[in-house]
Amino acid sequence: MSLLLFVAIGLAAGLLSGLFGIGGGVVIVPALAAFARMPFPTATGTSLAALLLPVGALGAWEYWKRGQVQVGPAALVALGLLAGAWAGARFAGGLTAATHQRLFALFLAAMAVRLWFAAGAR
Repeated sequence: MSLLLFVAIGLAAGLLSGLFGIGGGVVIVPALAAFARMPFPTATGTSLAALLLPVGALGAWEYWKRGQVQVGPAALVALGLLAGAWAGARFAGGLTAATHQRLFALFLAAMAVRLWFAAGAR
């Protein structure tokens, strides 16, 4: 697979992560599955591996300089991520690739509907 493709996926995820706080599940996993033709579980595992390093550090630093980071809640979210990523990966191990991908699509659709209607309520 082209090195440029993987760098482009990372760049797109990084830009969207800095803008919206998203990247792994919403950008990297679908991009690896669609463009790199990885099976969905492999795309998910590859995304998690890419996020192991403190890749969000520079983006978080920029938000922190503007007083837009709450360190305590961030640490608690990180603790939850630690346990949740392990539990989710164990659960996903029992799914077929097709079921894994369909559950992900349902999750994205539910989040899109929720965000759409929440935007009008504020």
